[in-house]
Amino acid sequence: MSVSETERDILRELAERVAEIAALAVQQETISLWKALNGLRPVRPMVMIDQIPWHEMEVDGELALQTENNFCREMETTLRRTLYCWRHMPADMVVEPLIEVPKVIHGEWFGIRVIEEAAVLDPANDVYGHGYIDQLQTEADLEKIREPEVSLHEQATAEREEIAREVFDGILEVRMQGRFPAFHPWDFIVGWHNPQQSLLDLVERPEFMHQLMSRLTEVNLSLLDQLEEQDLLGVGQQTVHCTGAYTDELPAPGFDPEHPRAKDLWTFGMAQIFSAVSPAMHQEFWLDYAVRWYSRFGLGYYGCCEPLDEKIDIIRNLPHVRKISMSPWVDEERGAERIGRDFVFSRKPNPAFLAREPWDPAAVERDLRDTLERCAHHGCPVELILKDISTVRYEPQRLWEWADVAMRVVQE
Repeated sequence: MSVSETERDILRELAERVAEIAALAVQQETISLWKALNGLRPVRPMVMIDQIPWHEMEVDGELALQTENNFCREMETTLRRTLYCWRHMPADMVVEPLIEVPKVIHGEWFGIRVIEEAAVLDPANDVYGHGYIDQLQTEADLEKIREPEVSLHEQATAEREEIAREVFDGILEVRMQGRFPAFHPWDFIVGWHNPQQSLLDLVERPEFMHQLMSRLTEVNLSLLDQLEEQDLLGVGQQTVHCTGAYTDELPAPGFDPEHPRAKDLWTFGMAQIFSAVSPAMHQEFWLDYAVRWYSRFGLGYYGCCEPLDEKIDIIRNLPHVRKISMSPWVDEERGAERIGRDFVFSRKPNPAFLAREPWDPAAVERDLRDTLERCAHHGCPVELILKDISTVRYEPQRLWEWADVAMRVVQE
């Protein structure tokens, strides 16, 4: 793998612009604000934007790639998106004077792949409908799920590191990055067993579902063990599930950057399909298994799109949870009352506002103010995390304006 002089120049010019931004005093100020929030002593609510429909965001060639080499294009994409977000919608992002290069790690899969029928409306959009084919119909089918066999591809990793260090020498630190594992076996289950059958079997075949969850818990813990034993976990964690991860509480005492441990990291987990089950079933078929995972980590984020306002009491049983997702489908008043000052109220504002016609920033502002008022009433530390943005109707300015509105509201 070789890099041309032209490609090197393109990457270095972008890196110099990132380095200039990273040197601004506001970066350390924002890190301090994230640490305060994550320590449950917030100065103000925090704002982040993630999971962006990049295929709709191009303006004046800002995102157009100019390199040819695949690895160069990976790095160029990272740099261009960083610069784009900082220019148009920075919110509370932090730009550090480094570029992360993922290590090449093999064998992280569990032996079974999704078989599906896809329903695609916009070929440029990677968000589309899924019709999953059930591959786990009998107990014998559970044997399809296998323990991972993790290994570092040393030569490929070394080649990527050598190129990155040569390209960015004197401009940005190169951080060869490992994994930040999460626990979300139900996302796998619905893809392998299909959503309808998964929910039916909780009632009709509970023992089968317990066997399935036990199997997936074991293979996930095996993956974690192997990543930890081979020093393939990540370091310098900047985000956890689309939110700021800066904290004074991690890494744990005895940390060695050459040998990172799970307890030095945040993790996150979810069971999104459990939007449709009771708290008791949520506990039995998910949280009782998740305890083993969360107990390994230093801090945890819990939830995603599932409404959790009626399940705060059982989430309290998970060790080390610090943030709880409050999706667009929660009763915010109930969630804020039950969270109180004990966790970060991780609000997910509804991305549908960005897809509506006409675009209505005043409606966005009313929605965000309502969240902040409820959280203030109950003393909740709160963050506003806009994610799962499937479309802005090819009008990127909507997202820029959303960021402006959100920052104005939280800074008042």
